[in-house]
Amino acid sequence: MDAMSARPNQESAAPQPETTSPHRAGFACFVGRPNAGKSTLTNALVGQKVAITSNRPQTTRHTVRGIVHRDDAQLILVDTPGLHKPRTLLGERLNDVVRTTWAEVDVIGFCLPADQKLGPGDKYIVKELAGIRKTPKIAIITKTDLVDSKTLAEQLLAVSALGQELGFEWAEIVPVSAVGDQQVGLLADLIAPLLPESPPLYPEGDLTDEPEMVMVAELIREAALEGVRDELPHSIAVVVEEMLPREDRPADKPLLDIHANVYIERPSQKGIIIGPKGKRLKDVGTKSRKHIEALLGTPVYLDLHVKVAKDWQRDPKQLRKLGF
Repeated sequence: MDAMSARPNQESAAPQPETTSPHRAGFACFVGRPNAGKSTLTNALVGQKVAITSNRPQTTRHTVRGIVHRDDAQLILVDTPGLHKPRTLLGERLNDVVRTTWAEVDVIGFCLPADQKLGPGDKYIVKELAGIRKTPKIAIITKTDLVDSKTLAEQLLAVSALGQELGFEWAEIVPVSAVGDQQVGLLADLIAPLLPESPPLYPEGDLTDEPEMVMVAELIREAALEGVRDELPHSIAVVVEEMLPREDRPADKPLLDIHANVYIERPSQKGIIIGPKGKRLKDVGTKSRKHIEALLGTPVYLDLHVKVAKDWQRDPKQLRKLGF
């Protein structure tokens, strides 16, 4: 059953003493143009790397949930791809994922970078948000470490005016810097009271409910994106074929074998990913293995192969095979 539809029956919660405020739990999602700092913010709030971050736009493909545990509330963050005008079938599917998510969450955070003027892309998203009447919406000005106070003030006024122009009021407008760790805690403080009263929906130690294989694939994909030419970010997909504990290992020295394929769209892209004498692919393996070991808490042997899936972004059969 989907976590969102599995909200426990309120009556089963332990009765709260009248002196304390009730515990709250619910779902929030960050929306905004691609590269507005949504994934970095998710990671900063959760305190551990759960969503793929890249300095290239349009890299998040899965709805990654990060879970923030507090004494008074549990906040489940749903990280969606950036909403944009679609040019491919993949683009259309990503937009559908975004709208479905908006309909199911308790709070929506609209992310706008402090160092970029409000553009047509932002207005397109806020206009869509204005149509979602019941859900509280918070405007989050991200990357505040990149601007001076005058520029920041102008951005706060611009986003406030945009809400009024479209006929709604933001529940809060908050400037944050996830990189500088400024006001990230305050953002969580402001979101918590907007969540429904509910006992925690996830066990204390959980940070995300994404299947491990999906998260491992995302970490490999993030490493593969680093330093490649501009034409490649949309062309890379990663599928983890299997994750198996190595047999005949002593209990105190486990090893996990992970076999994964990196898919690109054209044979000419293969050399870019593999690099001279296989150096780039080796670097991708080394970098992603460190993150995977940190995530899973066990040593890993990573076996990576690069394969061509011709024009996969435009082919419904290939999209299904690659998990979209």
